[in-house]
Amino acid sequence: MDGQLLSETFVELTDTMVADFDIIDFLHVLTERSVELLDVSAAGLLLADPRGELRVVAASSEAVRLLELFQLQSDQGPCLDCFRSGQPVAAADLSAGQRWPRFAAAADQAGFRAVQALPMRLRDQVIGALNLFRATAGPFDAEVVHIGQALADVATISLLHERSMRRTDTLNEQLQTALNSRVVIEQAKGKLAERLGIDVNQAFTLLRDQARNRNQRLSDLARALVDGTQAITVPASGTPRASRPRTGQPRPGPRPVP
Repeated sequence: MDGQLLSETFVELTDTMVADFDIIDFLHVLTERSVELLDVSAAGLLLADPRGELRVVAASSEAVRLLELFQLQSDQGPCLDCFRSGQPVAAADLSAGQRWPRFAAAADQAGFRAVQALPMRLRDQVIGALNLFRATAGPFDAEVVHIGQALADVATISLLHERSMRRTDTLNEQLQTALNSRVVIEQAKGKLAERLGIDVNQAFTLLRDQARNRNQRLSDLARALVDGTQAITVPASGTPRASRPRTGQPRPGPRPVP
């Protein structure tokens, strides 16, 4: 495991006191770093809305986002059980049992064979679940579960701490804002994907990179793109760059996307 990346990740997940803190970007960092650090195929994040119902707010890929949505719609799966119990829930081989038959079938179709769900919890308060997926069957290593839970715990504490520092919204209001922003971001991803002929994962990378380059909230840029008040610039090739910028390489001139 990359010790330097792990240290950097914990810094990222505790750096919530900046003026332009973006909760959606923060939660996507959690899913992306979980995949990088824990050697899993994908990660998804569910948070509870003010009514206590889970919503998908971040995912490392479109495939796992759709699987998480299916889990919520079918009202069965490890992530739901994890949230309701406040305890980790694991399935080393989704094809081996009938605990969640509809979810297991959907996971198999999406290419996932094992799952580990970890609660987003502080003491008795559970606000969501971090879900790790693997393409191969088999139990998750104890170290992976331990570090994954630590990432979930630090992110939960950071969210609650940020709420306390702002002294403005309740936690439920903060999470509702994040859920509303998620809808706008999905609309912006779809618009970019259709106009540029790219997949939604590439569209999200492009949108997120542009927001960071402009020191703008991800949700604000997404809203401006959807309503047509702001354009997105992309490389002349039409392919968005990777999430982590590479230095020392020339880039083609940008072109705007209205």
